[in-house]
Amino acid sequence: MLRGSSGFYTYAIYEHMNDWPGFSMGETRITFKLNKEWFHYMAVADNRQRFMPLPDDRMPGRCQKLAYPEAVLLTNPIEPNLKGEVDDKYQYSCDNKDIQVHGWICTDQPTGFWQITPSYEYRSGGPVKQNLTSHVGPTSLSVFYSAHYAGDPLVPKFDDGEPWKRVFGPVFIYCNSCPKDIDFRSLWEDAKHQFVIQAQSWPYSFPASNDFPKPDQRGKVSGRLLVRDRHVFVEHLPASGAYVGLAFPGAPGSWQTEIKGYQFWTTADQNGYFTINGIREGDYNLYAWVPGVIGDYKCDALITITAGCDTEMGDLMYEPPRSGPTLWEIGIPDRTAAEFFVPDPNPTYINQLFVNHPDRFRQYGLWERYTDLYPKEDLVYTIGVSAYHKDWFFAQVPRKTENGYVGTTWQVKFILDEVEPKGIYKLRLAIASATLAEVQVRINDPNANRPIFTTGLIGRDNSVARHGCHGLYWLYNVDIQGSKLVKGENILYLTQPRNQSPFQGIMYDYLRLEGPPTLCAN
Repeated sequence: MLRGSSGFYTYAIYEHMNDWPGFSMGETRITFKLNKEWFHYMAVADNRQRFMPLPDDRMPGRCQKLAYPEAVLLTNPIEPNLKGEVDDKYQYSCDNKDIQVHGWICTDQPTGFWQITPSYEYRSGGPVKQNLTSHVGPTSLSVFYSAHYAGDPLVPKFDDGEPWKRVFGPVFIYCNSCPKDIDFRSLWEDAKHQFVIQAQSWPYSFPASNDFPKPDQRGKVSGRLLVRDRHVFVEHLPASGAYVGLAFPGAPGSWQTEIKGYQFWTTADQNGYFTINGIREGDYNLYAWVPGVIGDYKCDALITITAGCDTEMGDLMYEPPRSGPTLWEIGIPDRTAAEFFVPDPNPTYINQLFVNHPDRFRQYGLWERYTDLYPKEDLVYTIGVSAYHKDWFFAQVPRKTENGYVGTTWQVKFILDEVEPKGIYKLRLAIASATLAEVQVRINDPNANRPIFTTGLIGRDNSVARHGCHGLYWLYNVDIQGSKLVKGENILYLTQPRNQSPFQGIMYDYLRLEGPPTLCAN
C-alpha cells in the first residue's frame, strides 16, 4: 500500500527450484469475491457493462443448466427482469491487450472496486490471448496462466529440477466512491483515468522485491516495420497498426504458445514506427503480425537486453507468404472470424447486453444456428456473388441430425478464365480457431478418396462454446496442381468431418487462392 493511494497493489512470485520434481500448472490467478448484497453492476469495457444476476440465480430452482456448467438459463431470478437470459462467465472474456480495468459498482452508496492491469508482460500468449475478467459472484479475476481459448499448448510443464521464476503483476486494486446524486457510472470513468495514471507509471519503482526490475534496470527497443508484397504493390508499405513484440527466441509465431518467459508488446504507428519500453534483461527475438496481412514476422537477430540499453533496429522488412497473383479471397486477414456472418441467437437464449452489440458472437448457442440455417445442405459460397459478411458462417461446425451430429462440407465456387495445367496454384488457409477439428481440401471432386490436403486433427481452443471469435492462429499453404483445375467453374470443397461434439469446429480467418507466378490476375 502507498500513502495517499485509494487502493493496494498485489503480485505473486512463483518459483520452481532445481531440486524439485516436475509438474504442470493449468491455471493460476488472483480472485476476489465481493459482497453480493452490495455489488450488482459490473463493467468490463465501455460497451460491456450491466446489472448482473446474483449468484443465487444460478442455484437449483432458479435456473436451467445448459450445454456446459458455466452456462445457465435464468428461469426464476430474484430480479424478474432477468428472466429468460443466459448467464455465462465466458461472455465477458477479453484479449490480454484489452484487460486494462474491470470490476464492480455498488450503486446504493456509489462505490467501485476495480482491478487495474497496467502491463500484461507476465501473461503468456501475447496481446490477443483471451482470459476471463469479472463475472457473477460478484467475482473479479486477474488470470496469470490459463489454457482458455488455446488448450494444452498454454499449460506450462516443468521437468524435474528445471529452474524457473516468474513475477505476476503487480495488479492495482483500486477503490473509489461518489455522492449519491452523481451518476454512479462516473466511477467507471474515474477508474479508466486511474488506469492511464498506472500505465504511465509502469514499470513501477516501488516494489521491494529484487525479482521485479525497476525502470533503470530495463531496456528499450525501437525501429520501423515495413511490408513488401510484390504482387500487390511494387514499393514497400509501412506496417500500420502492426503488433510488434519481444518474446523468448523461437520460430515465427512461437510467441502464441510461449509460456515460461515474459513478453513485451506495442502497436506500430501509421508509418510503421514502434517503440517498446520497460523490457526485462534477457535474450529475445522480435516478432510481429500486421492486421490485413497474413502470416508472422520474425527478426532473425537475437536481441540482448541489458539495463538501460536503447536498441535501434532500423527498418525491418516483412515479406508475407506469396507465390502469385490473387485470384480470389474471402475475409480479412486479422486473425479473427468477427467479420463473417454471425447469426441472431435463438430467442430462448439471449444475453440482452449483446443485442445490437459489435460482439455478436458472444451470444450463447450460436453453433446450433448453423443447423437452423443449413438444415439439409451445407454452405455454398460463390466468388463474385456472395459476400463474406452475410454468406460465410463464422464457424464451420457439425450439423445436428436426429441421430446426432454429422461433419460438414462447404463449397467455394469460382471461375477461372484460363488455367496453367503445369502450374502450381496456392491456397492460403488462415484459421482463427480450431477445436478438435480438421479441414480437408478437395478440388472439383467432393468424393475423392484422398483430399489434396488435410490439417489433421488440430486445436483445443473451445472458442465456439466460449463465445470467442478467435483462439490460436494457424496458417496453411496448400499447393494445388493446375491439372486439377479447369477453365470455367471450379469448386473448392472444405470438409470438417469431426462430429462427436457440437463444439468441434473451425473458425476461418482468411482464404486466398493465388495463381502461378506467371499467371496474370483477372
